Amino acid sequence: MTDEKAKKIALVTGASRGFGAAVAEELAARGWHVIAVARTSGALEELDDRITARGGTATLVPIDITEDEALQGMCLSIYKRWGHVDLLVHCAIHASPLSPAGHVPESDLDKSLAINIRATQRIIAMVEPLLKAVEGGLAVLPVDREVVGRKFFAAYGFSKAAQQAIWDSWAAETKVIGPRVTTFAPRAMPTATRGRFFPGEDRDALTPTRDEAVRFIESLDQPAEAG
Repeated sequence: MTDEKAKKIALVTGASRGFGAAVAEELAARGWHVIAVARTSGALEELDDRITARGGTATLVPIDITEDEALQGMCLSIYKRWGHVDLLVHCAIHASPLSPAGHVPESDLDKSLAINIRATQRIIAMVEPLLKAVEGGLAVLPVDREVVGRKFFAAYGFSKAAQQAIWDSWAAETKVIGPRVTTFAPRAMPTATRGRFFPGEDRDALTPTRDEAVRFIESLDQPAEAG
């Protein structure tokens, strides 16, 4: 096995900011090679600077995850270079603006469907073979149960619930044959998305994203069930 194919590979979507960026940075600091996926090249480059400063390594993939051709190209490149993915952390999400259920713009519904639901299923389909190519492959979805059924969260809440339903089905299907599929519920963090959802909230009372990223990484070796 070449040095490249022997590396521990973590694929992190939504890695340009928030929890995804914190997870990518902390994994890289612990010796993982991180494949960081996001649409924003500038934010990915800033992440890479922080990773490099801490002695880690990353491959930046500035793509739109709703585009199948881009996902296919990424997965093919991963296979050719490393042959596998040890860890998938699917943090990419579209957070629609708050709106009464009867007034959600069609464009927000369509974008939520495309990013939070359809892209999740396509990522499962394309990354699963890479996870199964190594012993102990693991896929994790950060979940946000706080918003499901909450007033004004119709677009975001329904798509997060549907996303987790897809993920939980995948977990049940792979329980015996692998890869291991589970979820992680971060504590409330002072992210930009939460700032839009809860303006005026005391952000000092929230858990820093780095602390939650560390807690997440420490949980990786613990048995867990999705749901």
